[in-house]
Amino acid sequence: MAKRQKNTPRERFLYLRELVTEFQDTSSVDAKEQVLANLGNFAYDPDNYIHMKELNIVDLFLDNLEDENKNLVEFAIGGICNLCLDKNLKQLIYKRGGVQKVINCLSSEREEIVLSAITTLMFLVYPESKAAITNASVIDCMLRFKESNNRRISNLASVFLQDYCTSDQIQNAKMLSSTYSNKHVSHSGT
Repeated sequence: MAKRQKNTPRERFLYLRELVTEFQDTSSVDAKEQVLANLGNFAYDPDNYIHMKELNIVDLFLDNLEDENKNLVEFAIGGICNLCLDKNLKQLIYKRGGVQKVINCLSSEREEIVLSAITTLMFLVYPESKAAITNASVIDCMLRFKESNNRRISNLASVFLQDYCTSDQIQNAKMLSSTYSNKHVSHSGT
């Protein structure tokens, strides 16, 4: 006799809905972290994308990118990174202001958050979002990351610059950065 499949789309939806409810209802930081980590893992499976959209999990992840708890930020950026491989979710993330929230994660002191933020930005590039993602300040940040002693961050920043930025954009960012640095030095010296 064939074994009944336990993981039907309905069961997945109900389980994910339980996780969202638990996240919203609990006051336990540990429980919130565990639930968000689980949701981030479920975001890896394209079979769950439709449920993630229906349950507004994209918004849950985006809201937690600005949390003071760095574990929540790390799990949220990981979830967004997984979801943005889907074209519709990528557009939803962009329309909900996700690009700027991901860019803000580049200033994190936590390596995993920075790595996920760079990767997420690369995954989020499509014609409508490209200008916001490859602006001069992001390129300047990637140029600084490229010089980092952290090989993982340096390599990922190099890929970003090589694959998503034009040489004109890079030169412009370098020029703006040096202009800002020169003004900052001359003002601080007086």
